[in-house]
Amino acid sequence: MRIDVHAHYWTDRYLDRLAALGKTDTATQRGIGAGGGAELDARLRLMDRAGIDIQVLSAAPQLPYGPDTERAVAAAHYVNDEYAAVVTAHPDRFRAFAAIPLPDVDAAIAEITRATDELGMVGVTMNTSVLDRAITDPDFEPIFAELDTRGAVLYLHPAGNGACSPLVTEHHITWMAGAPFEDTIAALQLITSGHLQRYPGVKIICSHLGGALPMLTRRADDHLAWEAPGTPEPPSQAVHRLWFDTVSHCHEPALRCAIDTFGADRILLGTDFPYEDGDTFVRAVEYVMDVADPGEAHAILDANAMALFHLA
Repeated sequence: MRIDVHAHYWTDRYLDRLAALGKTDTATQRGIGAGGGAELDARLRLMDRAGIDIQVLSAAPQLPYGPDTERAVAAAHYVNDEYAAVVTAHPDRFRAFAAIPLPDVDAAIAEITRATDELGMVGVTMNTSVLDRAITDPDFEPIFAELDTRGAVLYLHPAGNGACSPLVTEHHITWMAGAPFEDTIAALQLITSGHLQRYPGVKIICSHLGGALPMLTRRADDHLAWEAPGTPEPPSQAVHRLWFDTVSHCHEPALRCAIDTFGADRILLGTDFPYEDGDTFVRAVEYVMDVADPGEAHAILDANAMALFHLA
C-alpha cells in the first residue's frame, strides 16, 4: 500500500476561520488545488496516475493557532470534521492528521481526544513552532505526554515564519530556505531537549528529509560537549528515533544522503501536494526508485508507512 504522508488539504471556509484568528497568508492558499469538490476529484486522478493508494491529509502550516482560544477551538473542530467527512466519503483513499488549537494546551489535548477517539484520526499535526515558540517549550510538554500515552503519530511541518529571523523573511527566502531551517531546528530541539527519550511512544515525522539534518549529524555530535552537554544521546543515534518524509523537490543527492544517514526504514513517501503537482507530483514517487536500491525503495514507498500507521 503506497501512502503519501505529506499532503495538504483545506477549504476556503476553513481559511476564513483562520483569517478571523489573525492569520495573514490565507489568500495565497486559495484556489491552488488543496480543497474539495473539483479540486478533490483532480487530486484523486493524480494519485491514481502516480500509483498512490492513500494520502494522509494535514492542514499544516494552516493550523488553528492564536490567542483567541474560543475561535481556535472552533476552527480546529471545523477542519477536523471536514477531514472526517472526506475520509468517510473516500475510506480507501484518505486518512487524516488532526489539527489542534494552540497555544491553549488543555484545549489541544481535548481536541486530540475528540479527533482520535471519535473521528478516527491516525495522528496529530503541529507546526515546527507555535506562534514563534519552540515545540519543546515546557508549556507544551503535556501534549507530548498525551501523545506518548497514546503511542500516537505526530507530523511536523514548518510554520513558514523564516525561523523567526528577518534575515530570512525580509529577503524572499522564507520557503526556499527558511522552511528547511525550521525543519532542522525543530528536529535538533527534540534531540537536545531529551524529548525523544522522555516520550518514546510518540512517533514523530519530520518534513522535507529533516531539512539540513542529514548533513549535520556528525557536526552536531562533535559540538555536544561544549554546546549541549545535557543532550542524552548523540544526534547521529537519536535521528533513528524519528521518521522523515521524502519531500526534497526530487533532488536525488538529498534523498541519497538521508537514506545513508537515517536508514531507509526511517523514511516515508511524501509529495507536498498541491505544491508539487502534475508531472512533479508523479516524479516525487519515481525519483525514489531512481535513487534507492529495490529493497530501500520498497521500504520507503510501500512498507514503512503501513507499519507506522498499523495498516498492514
